[in-house]
Amino acid sequence: MTAPVQRIEKVSTPDGDFDLPLWLPEAGHGPGILVIQEIYGVSAYIRSVAEDLAALGYVVAAPDLFWRLEPNYQAAHDEEGLNRSLAMNARFDVARGVDDAQLAFEHLAALPEVQGGVGIIGFCLGGSIAYFLGPRTDAAAILSFYGSDVPGQTALLAQISVPIQFHFGGSDPFIPRDQVAQVEQAVSGSGNAEIHVEEEAGHAFHNRKAPMFHQPGPAARAWERAEAFLARHLPVRHSAPKAGS
Repeated sequence: MTAPVQRIEKVSTPDGDFDLPLWLPEAGHGPGILVIQEIYGVSAYIRSVAEDLAALGYVVAAPDLFWRLEPNYQAAHDEEGLNRSLAMNARFDVARGVDDAQLAFEHLAALPEVQGGVGIIGFCLGGSIAYFLGPRTDAAAILSFYGSDVPGQTALLAQISVPIQFHFGGSDPFIPRDQVAQVEQAVSGSGNAEIHVEEEAGHAFHNRKAPMFHQPGPAARAWERAEAFLARHLPVRHSAPKAGS
């Protein structure tokens, strides 16, 4: 059972407001998860991931991080959409995006429907941003899917104390295998981090809306690990909703 967008929250910044679409689980309340977009924007794929997580019992939000460039940008998952999105990403200020994502996290955590902690999951661009949020939030769990900026910033892992799970493709042309190995090495000395590499998978292998990238086998295995990770560190508990929710 999928859940449609319930409402659009507004997140305030010194530069203006941006949209934060919200998906509620059937219970109407639960732990929160912030889903951070790929370069395609809060697209059909990100929305499908949000629906999947809401169906598991989470309150899910996906911030519109390209709002300064083109509010509510969504690109098709085809060659034209990829080229448009690469151009959009080239103009994107990642540092500001991390700031915006932190504000979105705090906004989600404060909602009356959210109880039991808040996690973060990001894909591609969002995989890097999710990782960068590690030292800046009190997230209960972080999942980073093939974030291209992660290998060059492995020192940051020492500043992250919450459980974090990394996913990479071993045949990713955008993140060479030797760079993935740098993350593996960093994780090997960490007590709170784990990494999973699908050796035959390329980039964005979980994106089932992008035929040029999607690989069903690796995608299914990675998502099974992600669900298990969330169940361990951000479990959905069936309890009475907060007063007033």
